[in-house]
Amino acid sequence: MSRKLKEYMFKFFIYASAALTVSILFFITFYIAINGGTSLNFEFLKNILPMFLNTIFAVILTLVFVVPIGLATAIYLQEYAKPSISTKIITFATDCLAGTPSIIMGLFGLLFFVKLLGFGFSMLAGCLTLSMLVLPTIIRGIEEALKTVPTSYREGSFALGATKIQTIFKVILPSCFPGILVSIILATGRIIGETAALIFTAGTALQLSESLFSSGRTLAIHMFLLVKEGLDISEAYATALLLLMLTLALNAIANIISWRLNKIV
Repeated sequence: MSRKLKEYMFKFFIYASAALTVSILFFITFYIAINGGTSLNFEFLKNILPMFLNTIFAVILTLVFVVPIGLATAIYLQEYAKPSISTKIITFATDCLAGTPSIIMGLFGLLFFVKLLGFGFSMLAGCLTLSMLVLPTIIRGIEEALKTVPTSYREGSFALGATKIQTIFKVILPSCFPGILVSIILATGRIIGETAALIFTAGTALQLSESLFSSGRTLAIHMFLLVKEGLDISEAYATALLLLMLTLALNAIANIISWRLNKIV
């Protein structure tokens, strides 16, 4: 087999894989839209509004918990830590958290946050549990973003007399902010679609969560319960379509912000 033929075969495999990935996304979107589009009306949106607001509330509260911790951990691992037992322990713990099934994390949240700490079935218990689920995504994503900043940026900042912390906050973080934003969006997608961890912690009350200590179901939980109880499959598809539209909108916004920031930088 000639070298040129091997190159053509390799390119074909790459393009075919990319086309297959895009096709899967369009097929899923089209299938859900066909089955749920007819139920996506004003009455449905009015009934689903409490679950939608609960979902947004869960996303914001979880990110408030997890982004500062994930950012600080990633900065420590990339900018301060040297190869040692402590860094290996942190990396090992992050990998273990990333590989923990959400159902196990939900059971832990039920026993620890709901029962032991007495938070009850509440958004606080649910978001704290979600924080442990998405923390590895935030840490790894921000760590990879920090690695993309050239070493010359750091050396130039130090040469001008800037301190380590000034270099991090005024040079490194602004330079890799688009990558940080991508990791946050990935974590947001995980939060939006999570069910197992929230069923055991946030509860399934069909109401708007009015405080940190009140129960409330998100869109993903509502969709799961509709299918599980066999109440209205078309409404479940409509809920799935709403979730998909929300995820696509978040990714589109993130891409626009990243594009604008890259133009500025």
